[in-house]
Amino acid sequence: MPSNSTMPLTAEAHAATLADYTVRGVERGRQLDNRGLLRRDESGNLHPDILAAYWDKGFYIFEGLVDADEIQLLRDDMQYLFDHAPTGRGAVHDAQGRPAFGQQFKRNPYTFVKPLSDPWGGTDLLGGRHPVAMTQPAPADKDTKEVIFIMQGMCQIMDSGLRLYGHPDLLSIAQAVNGDDFVPYNDAIFVKPAGLGGAVAWHQDGVTHWNATNWDMGIHGFNFQVQLYACTPANCLWVVPGTHRLGKLDIKAMVQANGSEYLPDAIPLTCEPGDVTIVNRQLLHGSFANTSPNLRVSLTFGFHRRQAVLGARGALSQAAGEVYDEQRIFERACVIPVAIDARSQFYSSESPFDYQPFAGLTDKYRYNDDTKASVIQDYNLKDLSI
Repeated sequence: MPSNSTMPLTAEAHAATLADYTVRGVERGRQLDNRGLLRRDESGNLHPDILAAYWDKGFYIFEGLVDADEIQLLRDDMQYLFDHAPTGRGAVHDAQGRPAFGQQFKRNPYTFVKPLSDPWGGTDLLGGRHPVAMTQPAPADKDTKEVIFIMQGMCQIMDSGLRLYGHPDLLSIAQAVNGDDFVPYNDAIFVKPAGLGGAVAWHQDGVTHWNATNWDMGIHGFNFQVQLYACTPANCLWVVPGTHRLGKLDIKAMVQANGSEYLPDAIPLTCEPGDVTIVNRQLLHGSFANTSPNLRVSLTFGFHRRQAVLGARGALSQAAGEVYDEQRIFERACVIPVAIDARSQFYSSESPFDYQPFAGLTDKYRYNDDTKASVIQDYNLKDLSI
């Protein structure tokens, strides 16, 4: 397998090398079998076998959790965002010459990268938590200069995204993992265009609590990823099971000892549309440049334990260094009851989730024009990043 080098690699050669590597990764994943339908115990709580599997390996794949009709609505909204995206970094018009979507928000939703590039690997960005870059092959398409990499603020840029945020099954899983008083982290839509999508170097998400006296394997929270399209070994997220229990890893040394970024214990989180992964933020994970012919769109949003966030200083956001007190946490968590009500208005036959921190405040946080302006607009400037 090739090591990271300055020599260009063609997209075709990269795809061939990755195909060889994935054979063993897929087999390792089959042996773990950390996937299945959402199951509950007799009390209606997340089945303890699923919780045990999550805490043991650091991830779980919930198969078919989001139904096909809702996935289609999410795809439709995503297509609108693609069609009305700016033509690149700093652009204010879309490909049709119209004013590009997103200029009404304080933080532009769109992040662009060069095709098949790794924008964070080997840099000091995001706290330097991506110490070694993935291989960055030369794209077959020489005309495309930039592609969408991440889109932020799903609760304000797509109505279906806000409703997804209030999904009762997802929130009940968050409750089972992080407690009744769980709080938000952030959200990001990862986009890997076919044959062009960027890479995300191996990393662990957590930043602030590695040396905490109360450190444990869940202190940095977790992320969901809702998959809108099939995720193949060539375009999906890869994880190294069990690494969430090992503390802060020397990722650079691991890659160097292996001779390449193709770590021998990693497995691909292959999924079908509607599958949802839950991944511990301390788990070692990453994704390769997408030289495959398949698009991947992963709606990613995470949650924390309240006690892990309370009193912490922010990281990885515009508010880095800000102390998260009760009021600050409350302001960001307001999005949850508004999302629950937005979903309840749309899916009237569904039993809504009961979010305990806002018990008795339901009427104040209904989804309406007022809360769209006061709670949802630019909510992601208040993300709780640790």
